[in-house]
Amino acid sequence: MTRIVFLNGDYLPEDEAKISIFDRAVNFGDAIYEVAGVLDGKLIDFEHHMQRYFNSLEKLSIESPLEQAQILEAFRRLVELNQIDEGLVYMQVTRGVAERDFVWPEDITPNVFMFTQPKASSENSAVETGITLASTADIRWARRDIKSVNLLAQVLAKQAAHDAGAHEALMVDAEGYVTECGSTSFFIVKGDLVLTRPLNNDILPGVTRRAVVGLCNTHGLRLVENRFTLDDAKAADEAFISGASTYILPVVKIDDQQISAGIPGELSRRLRDIYIGYARASLI
Repeated sequence: MTRIVFLNGDYLPEDEAKISIFDRAVNFGDAIYEVAGVLDGKLIDFEHHMQRYFNSLEKLSIESPLEQAQILEAFRRLVELNQIDEGLVYMQVTRGVAERDFVWPEDITPNVFMFTQPKASSENSAVETGITLASTADIRWARRDIKSVNLLAQVLAKQAAHDAGAHEALMVDAEGYVTECGSTSFFIVKGDLVLTRPLNNDILPGVTRRAVVGLCNTHGLRLVENRFTLDDAKAADEAFISGASTYILPVVKIDDQQISAGIPGELSRRLRDIYIGYARASLI
């Protein structure tokens, strides 16, 4: 079946959807994106994804080409057209097309496109085995809180992790503190305490991360948002990642260091079950 995508209001076969080589996303990476999970053919935590979407646009002074209700309608239609039971819907908004110049014109019109990807996150076999991480230097720009399409640093980090035989990259800042993973948020567990880096410009405000923080608070788990080092992470009792495409996955090894017993931790697995219950309750 040919995948149907959305481009500026039209639903098209993917090979018919085109954008200009003068789009500022092509020449400058001048664009943002958002992604929502799909479970049982419905959208997970859509409202919070939209909050981040509008926040990213505001920080880049890009007007949203669609209202939230229009985005919801388009997401749902793409899920239906592409028969997605479980997976992802991506949306990208570019500043638009203009002659190549660092300063954008006042009358520029944004472009928006969307597409789906099937992904069976709820049945991931890594839940039983755990995943491995490879540490890399965090060389991203200083506004990581914006969900920009400028992902080259993450591409390099994740490729380096892949080449090292790891599932994901764990990025570390110049001071030796862990920021987050290449495309997911990162948590460690020490005793009965869950730790994750606090929100600021250094990390992306992950929507799944937001849910995990809230679920810890409502399920009697102690969670602290505080910086920790790579050595702290390697010495943790448990570690796990979170993201729209992974939900929660336990980490069993970082670089050459096994995490505790080297098997998925009890708290990580419990939080995954709790999160999937939350995700199903949030479906629209």
